[in-house]
Amino acid sequence: MVAGRAQRVVGQLLLVVWGWSVCWAMAAGRSSAADEVVILPPPTSRLLPRLKVSANHHFLVYENGPPFFYLGDTAWEIFHRLKREEVDHYLSVRAKQGFTVIQAVAIGEFDGHTAPNAYGFLPLTDLDPARPATKEGPNNDYWDHVDYVVERANNAGLYVGLLPTWGRYWHDKVHNDKPLFNRENAAQYGRWLGQRYKDRGVIWILGGDRNIDNDEQKEIIHAMALGLRQGDGGNHLITFHPSGGQGSAKWFQKDDWMDFNLRQNGHTIEYTGRYDQTRADYDRTPPKPVIDGEPIYEDHPVAFNAKNLGHSIAADVRRAAYWDLFSGACGHTYGNHAVWQMWQADRPPINNPLMPWTAALNQPGAKQMIFARQLLESRPILSRIPDDGLIVDAEVKTEIPGAGTRRFVATRDSHGTYGMVYVPVGRTFQVHLDKLKGARFVAWWYNPRDGHATICDEFAADKAKEFTPPTPGEALDWVLVIDDAAQKYPPPGTLLP
Repeated sequence: MVAGRAQRVVGQLLLVVWGWSVCWAMAAGRSSAADEVVILPPPTSRLLPRLKVSANHHFLVYENGPPFFYLGDTAWEIFHRLKREEVDHYLSVRAKQGFTVIQAVAIGEFDGHTAPNAYGFLPLTDLDPARPATKEGPNNDYWDHVDYVVERANNAGLYVGLLPTWGRYWHDKVHNDKPLFNRENAAQYGRWLGQRYKDRGVIWILGGDRNIDNDEQKEIIHAMALGLRQGDGGNHLITFHPSGGQGSAKWFQKDDWMDFNLRQNGHTIEYTGRYDQTRADYDRTPPKPVIDGEPIYEDHPVAFNAKNLGHSIAADVRRAAYWDLFSGACGHTYGNHAVWQMWQADRPPINNPLMPWTAALNQPGAKQMIFARQLLESRPILSRIPDDGLIVDAEVKTEIPGAGTRRFVATRDSHGTYGMVYVPVGRTFQVHLDKLKGARFVAWWYNPRDGHATICDEFAADKAKEFTPPTPGEALDWVLVIDDAAQKYPPPGTLLP
């Protein structure tokens, strides 16, 4: 036990050093650094630190206390479609870009129960979840390949948000006019999976793009969750991934096994009615951390309607990230429409991806996610709360704080030592300074497109103050950061001393 804890502490120190070396490299080189490929170190049995829920129940932290920033990427088909050299390339790029979690599905969406993986292996014997298809020896079954991906991700400092199965296999009638999973085999499969990965850096994500429609389905998920708990001894966090526009809290808010809530705000670009629901989940009782596990993907048909609305761009995924984070999310998941399905020219495309997954890895939105992480990590995280009350409402409220794609949102330190306002468009606005504490303030403009910060003003405390973004009138987003000058915080986006 002592040796295990010591190994985890060492692993955590290495992870923190590695993570910030990535962040500093990105800060030094910005966009060009993300184009370089990291060569993954040789395979090891490295243990990542365990994760848990913070004492205030709104964040995720490492087991000995420091905050963990969940920056996820949806690599749903990585186990099913990629070969090992492709896995290494994918992981090296995402590690260099500052991601911390890779979301992947053990039994993949695209007929993962009957279509073999890249090496010709299937996950189940006779389509029975209680009988995973394993063979003695290395590299000769489906689960050996899953092992490889998980170990390589952990070795690169990445946790795996591991979905035991895509939702269709417990929800839809996929075999003999019924789902593959029932309560009994879901529990058995959960125990087996939990035991296999009990010492690896994983986060369990149940569900898989399906909602709960009846009590039987809820019991299947409950049984799988308890099976995972029995198998891994409670070593890992558990959540649930629903369909678009929904969140896990709808069905499992009061279940003890549900450690944090996960939303799928989905592939729309409007704040109102979708991304505002992150705040609604933050405010639920009992309180639990919340993450948007599937927002609008980059290069995705907007609202699945490319004909009329076109495909999303980096600005769309940035807005979603800051809307979620400033509304109380403890992290965020990015996605690219080509990457989630690992599309390349020899595969049938789903909803018209714009480029092969290898090219899509370096789309601008992916490289800009690190700037959101760096911004929040440059100020105390665990005392951060959502507070749109920082923003002074205009006479026409649809102008400020706005609506649709023009919505302003705000967050601040609960002690009042800093506040931040996300500004999606160049409109002049006012801030309630009496929400903050201090005799004097320093204000910065932080650029979410390149991660640079510039002091814009220093001033004495007052009730309210007006600000105009550096690009007035333009559809270019900014973050206003206001600090209590006495705190001597570093420039936004740089490491706290």
